[in-house]
Amino acid sequence: MAEIIIYTTPICPYCVRAKQLLKQKGAEWTEVDVSRDANERMALMERTKQRTVPQIFINDQHVGGFDDLYALDRAGKLDAMLAS
Repeated sequence: MAEIIIYTTPICPYCVRAKQLLKQKGAEWTEVDVSRDANERMALMERTKQRTVPQIFINDQHVGGFDDLYALDRAGKLDAMLAS
């Protein structure tokens, strides 16, 4: 199974939706809450050039946010990424 990292905050509805989609796929992930850790937030911004969450990585490849994850699923590409 793929290694998945999701950068989140507790009050983010798109974070919840991303995790729900991954759960439906049977995937497991590591969640990094950036809401109370300024260093993690800065590391996320340096890594992705984004301030928004979720930011999702699959096998160290930056997928983007929930909309990007959902688009991969709709295009039939997400299952292959999760299986690798």
